[in-house]
Amino acid sequence: MEKSFRFDLKALVMAFAMGTLTVGMAHVGEARAADLETGATEPDWSPDAVAEPGWQVSVAPYFWAAGMTGTVASFGAPGVDVDMSFSDIMDGLDFSVMAAGVARHGRFSLSTDLLYLKLSTKETSAHGVIVDNVSLGSTTMEATALAGYSVLDLSNVRLDVVGGARVWSVRNELSFNGGLLNGRGAKDSATWVDAMGGIKGRVDLSDRFYLTGSALGGGGSSDFAWDLLGAVGYDVSDRFSALAGYRALGVDYQDGPFEFDVTIQGPIIGASFKF
Repeated sequence: MEKSFRFDLKALVMAFAMGTLTVGMAHVGEARAADLETGATEPDWSPDAVAEPGWQVSVAPYFWAAGMTGTVASFGAPGVDVDMSFSDIMDGLDFSVMAAGVARHGRFSLSTDLLYLKLSTKETSAHGVIVDNVSLGSTTMEATALAGYSVLDLSNVRLDVVGGARVWSVRNELSFNGGLLNGRGAKDSATWVDAMGGIKGRVDLSDRFYLTGSALGGGGSSDFAWDLLGAVGYDVSDRFSALAGYRALGVDYQDGPFEFDVTIQGPIIGASFKF
């Protein structure tokens, strides 16, 4: 009797364990079948599993071999026609900074552009009675901030709609040296903001080569402002690329006697560093 009872107890325990295992496997099978029907997949807990990427940032210093044409008026004087080639600007260039940046998260992006030029020139008087020479210094700064959203985001094509603002600041300083006007001078400046909007895009031609460009327009403080860029790029690596193209921008601003109605255009080269 004792052996029979032990045998039956052991069999009962084994039967209970097998039944529990069978029910558990059945539930797993049902869940797996449901996953297959709904297209769901099991989480990947392997070490190679990669989380969704966050913000991706790139910084692109560039060199713009641009000339400037248009009309400029300052110090209360009538407007003067300006036609400066790139070599003319380089002759009077004291300092410059040119850089762009983009931060992207999925379809959303934030982009910036900064252009800063400091120029100076000196003209000598023929007689030197009233003045020996006249120095003119000019500082021009343009800064743009845009927010964007990709309306088209394919494996090799991306098109963003962007909108934001552009700030201009222009400062001119006139100094008289020698003669009767020695030590005298004048300063004139203006700062204004324009709303800007447009499109930016990129088309990958191959694993390395791509086309990129933008078209912006707007106004507000100025009557009209625009900015066009087209370039060819080459991805040297995952984190570094180089590009070359052409950029042209214009702005038509006037406030009383101060006028800055110019077009700046020329070839552009740059490099992009991704972080």
